[in-house]
Amino acid sequence: EELGIRSVSTPEEVLAACSSIVLATKPQDLARALQAMRPFVTPKHRMISIAAGVTTRTIEAALPDATRVVRVMPNTPALIGEGAAAVAGGAHATEEDVTAVCSLFEAVGIAARVEESALDAITALSGSGPAYVFRFMELVQSAGQALGLEEELARRFTLQTFFGAVRLAMESDESLEELRRRVTSPGGTTAAALEVFDRGDLEDLIKKAIASARDRSLELASQG
Repeated sequence: EELGIRSVSTPEEVLAACSSIVLATKPQDLARALQAMRPFVTPKHRMISIAAGVTTRTIEAALPDATRVVRVMPNTPALIGEGAAAVAGGAHATEEDVTAVCSLFEAVGIAARVEESALDAITALSGSGPAYVFRFMELVQSAGQALGLEEELARRFTLQTFFGAVRLAMESDESLEELRRRVTSPGGTTAAALEVFDRGDLEDLIKKAIASARDRSLELASQG
């Protein structure tokens, strides 16, 4: 009531009231949701899917012929207006459809139009990406605590360090490589830490992790 949001209880009511429908189920639940909606989908409807790994072709096949489908890969920082969303139109989506969906997701961050073939890589990099950052931050905080820092102090300094580094990178014209070099004095403390990362082949580990996420996205698509 406070926000002027209308709540309904059936797919028929949703499709009768709205022309743009956001499909925000888990990938494994989408087929059932589409089946429930199919009798009520008309040419006026624009279907916007954020179900990871489920292709526009799969969604189109489950709905009436020529249904306009736009697939989006957003991420959770959209919750604070700092999201990143990749947008791809299906076979029947118009330029207006894709532009409208980009505008919708730009309200909570950035949005970019891509070919659908790029969405599995985007899912691995950006869709799953916040979890990688949280995990790394978790481990950095834990390492600080292992060196004797109080938990709250280690948390505050971890969060501010990552926040500051990201903001610096976003406001700088320098490459990430150059920004890293500027913090790394030869023979200094930063160099000592980075040498440990290099000996453990952190680069290869990250590449394998993101490739694994990409492969899982492809698996989900094949299951659909």
